[in-house]
Amino acid sequence: MSNTIISTDFNFPGQKNVYHGKVREVYTLENNKLLMVATDRLSAFDVVMPKGIPYKGQILNQIATKMMRETADLVPNWLIATPDPNVAIGQACEPFKIEMVIRGYMSGHAAREYKAGKRMLCGVAMPDGMKENDKFLEPIITPATKAEMGDHDEDISREDILKRGIVLEADYLQLEDYTRKLFQRGSEIAAERGLILVDTKYEFGKTKDGKVVLIDEIHTPDSSRYFYSEGYEDRQKNNEPQKQLSKEFVRQWLIQNDFQGLEGQQVPFMSDEYIETVSERYIELYENITGEKFVKADVSNIHQRIEKNVLEYLSKKA
Repeated sequence: MSNTIISTDFNFPGQKNVYHGKVREVYTLENNKLLMVATDRLSAFDVVMPKGIPYKGQILNQIATKMMRETADLVPNWLIATPDPNVAIGQACEPFKIEMVIRGYMSGHAAREYKAGKRMLCGVAMPDGMKENDKFLEPIITPATKAEMGDHDEDISREDILKRGIVLEADYLQLEDYTRKLFQRGSEIAAERGLILVDTKYEFGKTKDGKVVLIDEIHTPDSSRYFYSEGYEDRQKNNEPQKQLSKEFVRQWLIQNDFQGLEGQQVPFMSDEYIETVSERYIELYENITGEKFVKADVSNIHQRIEKNVLEYLSKKA
């Protein structure tokens, strides 16, 4: 089993504080900078699994930074540098307290709600007569509140967001505009690779000078769902499951093993063999969505490697 990074306890020069999220650890540095470490933790149903996934943090960080660079002409983002395969450094922002979820297809959470008989999701109507993995006529935006660690994200409508004052109307309209533009570009990038970007979520923040920027991750297997485009139509016609690259395969495995993050449920045992298959699926997605061969970083001592690379970067910027 490869070495994994599950938690960090760095003390970088100019460090002010650290926040431990579900998957990322966020260090606040002086000069209004943030340093984000993508760990190998795996979160599903808003619960962090007990074992890390080899190379997962590197994969998430490298996909996210690549996609931010490929969308920077459309939407400004927080990213400044990536001094290590697991690390991104960027502008500190005040995060908006919602996630902008956009869905091009009736899949995942939307499909589960639909099967339960619901025809409204976050105040958006879903047409009758759809089946799982059908394409919506137009992508729908279904926001969610951002949960603290251990809590569940909750669906919320545009109307409730504005009524509760979670986001100002002018800012929210900007978030919707950015979300649609990013999803369109992400769909185009995926199509070039023989993939369909099914659904995804974006997170945004506001800089000190009041600019809305994209933060966190973008178009990764943790934040997005992909199908292979080849054979999609045939599988839909034949009522067959779609061949997909996303974290949904982990969710389905957990559901089959009687876990959906509900009170009283226990996370099922994940063998080393199963963990390796999850790692291989993440690598498969990386190579498919980026069109590049995945190069495994040295994991003999990940903490030491990160510290060395970050200190070298910071010393050059001092």
